[in-house]
Amino acid sequence: MLRDITLGQYYHADSLIHRLDPRTKLAGTLIFIISLFLFKNVAGFIAITAFLFSVIKLSKVPFRYMVRGMKSIVILMLITVIFNLFLSSGVPILRIWKLTITDNGLEMAILTVIRLMYLIIGASILTLTTTPNNLTDGLEKAMSVLKVFHVPVHEIAMMMSIALRFIPILLEETDKIMKAQMARGADFEHGNIIKKAKSLVPILVPLFISAFRRANDLAMAMEARCYRGGSGRTKMKPLVYKKRDAITYIVLFVFLGLVIYSRGIHLGIMDMIRNRFAIIE
Repeated sequence: MLRDITLGQYYHADSLIHRLDPRTKLAGTLIFIISLFLFKNVAGFIAITAFLFSVIKLSKVPFRYMVRGMKSIVILMLITVIFNLFLSSGVPILRIWKLTITDNGLEMAILTVIRLMYLIIGASILTLTTTPNNLTDGLEKAMSVLKVFHVPVHEIAMMMSIALRFIPILLEETDKIMKAQMARGADFEHGNIIKKAKSLVPILVPLFISAFRRANDLAMAMEARCYRGGSGRTKMKPLVYKKRDAITYIVLFVFLGLVIYSRGIHLGIMDMIRNRFAIIE
């Protein structure tokens, strides 16, 4: 399960997406997330799906590598589907014992699952194609306007960079601790929820100790190098927009316009479902 978490990890490849400016990729991820909550019909779903798979193809990151990260949110998706199916009001379309599935509940369940899946994949593309250093520089540059309001932009970007760097380290550390505990007879696979929760204690305690030790070592190293924040600091490789970034921005805004326009096209998901049930009846 730990190896299935792809968020925060970098996949080395030579692709167009990898070569884009990190600010462009941050803007693209934001526009993609906005579009996920705008579409409500088949036309918008087709546009978003085509856009997402085109980006995956251009990134040269294996699709199954991205899908691996979906395993970590299966429980969340199941809970979301159950709540939307049986606790939403609307026209009843199916009754199971004392539970009723409504048209609004079915529509919300389908849309929520699609949005969660695409959200995880879209966020994974950003971290898989951008190194932590570039991501930090892009985030700091993008939020530089907030310095007028005395927002500590550099410190926020630095904390995010450190957090992203620590994700694969902590995952590897957790894997080592689990293997060490299993060699001593620990069982993390069998038993009820309470037993599984108790079995996590031998993992969490040494993991927290290791995390605090690493954080303390990092703080001492930064202090020994007289690190005092981003004021007056220069960069070895400053970010510069190129022609491909301008073209990407145009494509992103055209895509967002298509998603907004598709809201007016009458190709509703529930209309298709209702028609299907009408044919069956």
